[in-house]
Amino acid sequence: MKLRIENTIEQYDKLFSMVEEERENYFRYSMMKQFEEMWNTISVPLVAKQPNGYDVVMATQMLGYLNVMETETGKIALENLKENQTLQTAYNALSNCLNFIQENNMNINANELKFGLYIADPKKLELQKGYCGFGGIPGFIQVSIYPNPYNIPRFPAVIAHEFHHNIRFSYFEWDHGNVTVGDYLIIEGLAESFAKELYGEDVLGPWVTSFDNEDLEYSIEVIKDSLDIKGFAEVSSYMFGDTIAKEQGYQPVGLSPFAGYAVGYQAVQSFMKENNIGIREATLLSTDEILSNCRLFSK
Repeated sequence: MKLRIENTIEQYDKLFSMVEEERENYFRYSMMKQFEEMWNTISVPLVAKQPNGYDVVMATQMLGYLNVMETETGKIALENLKENQTLQTAYNALSNCLNFIQENNMNINANELKFGLYIADPKKLELQKGYCGFGGIPGFIQVSIYPNPYNIPRFPAVIAHEFHHNIRFSYFEWDHGNVTVGDYLIIEGLAESFAKELYGEDVLGPWVTSFDNEDLEYSIEVIKDSLDIKGFAEVSSYMFGDTIAKEQGYQPVGLSPFAGYAVGYQAVQSFMKENNIGIREATLLSTDEILSNCRLFSK
């Protein structure tokens, strides 16, 4: 499989040297054009039909990417990304992931894998410790990061997490309207379990590691009776927790940030341990097979 890593370090250097009036179109047509197929798949146009309408600039800001006008903040992050050789780290991590699927006779439903690294807004991604990713469409992965001592060591693991979404969605379709809480739990639990397989538990994300036992047990109790709830908005309340639900206009359900991610990870880990199954085999199993045999919700 061909691997293409966009040279976003070079792109950001050029972006921050431009006058502000030129930046949005450069971001749109030079930095995001290579991902146009991905954006089209999720109904995000490169340019809005109406002035100030919904487009790739607005969408990326909603996802927590840094506003292209934030020169000072962006330049500080950019220098940090250079110092930490993050594009080389990304290449190494993606190569590691590709080796895994080759060795395990798995596939991604794409001829080429495109990867983009972008600067995150540290305030918008405060709960995520300054980094997150998107890998829900086979052939494309984007990671946004505002580099700090916490997330730089975890950068390869989040790439692995998003890479796993590429694998999973090459075997199971994503149905935005009919996705259940259970589906989403397993999608995210498998992805984080894959990251653990490749990089170890110490570098997993705050979305699974920031829960004490009491909060985790409470979250399991809330979620276990809601596994069949459908619809992206409804499901998101359980996955992302109340703080983000309120920000996004979803109904709060009484959960801490990323409770669904933490519970999903525990469900997959429990399933793998109880059934002596590795991440390769688990990846190819349905939501129902994993949920029915994980024992997490039957305690």
